[in-house]
Amino acid sequence: MRFLAKIIFNKIMGWKLLGGIDPAIKKCVIIVVPHTSSFDFILGLLVRSLLRLRINYLGKKELFTWPLGYYFRWTGGAPLDRTPGQNKVESIAKLFNQHKTFRLALSPEGTRKKVDKWRTGFYYIATMAGVPIIPIALDYSNKEVRIGNVFEPTGSIEKDMPNLEKHFIGAVGDIPQYSWTKEA
Repeated sequence: MRFLAKIIFNKIMGWKLLGGIDPAIKKCVIIVVPHTSSFDFILGLLVRSLLRLRINYLGKKELFTWPLGYYFRWTGGAPLDRTPGQNKVESIAKLFNQHKTFRLALSPEGTRKKVDKWRTGFYYIATMAGVPIIPIALDYSNKEVRIGNVFEPTGSIEKDMPNLEKHFIGAVGDIPQYSWTKEA
């Protein structure tokens, strides 16, 4: 599977993977920016094959019924109950305790549309679960997936957020006008 992913990712699509994730890191929150297209999911599946790592994601629980439920679980999906009135950050953080290995990929933008400010749930999930954050930039303009350094949250989101955002400066999404931008 990795061989096929490499041919598709590198040769057919012409993309490069810069950096990596240490396989010894069994639990982390991976933030992926910019997220402007459904194609980002396919790119993520290819990257995960290249890295030879199981990387999880969340999906609404309704997706995890037959017949598609098997596929979503097989690709690393974890069902999320999105009914109102729940502490979603807390329930997602608990998922880390339920698994020996759980690397959760999230988009801090929270949508594929243009946003000026990230949602902060990813940060609080990582803090509550006691896991590091790994930033991954999808740069369609240069056909690069850039994996950043492991980031240990300090508990001060005001101090940590600017350091995390630096990794994504200049990354352009599949739909450029929806890309998250930050002044350098």
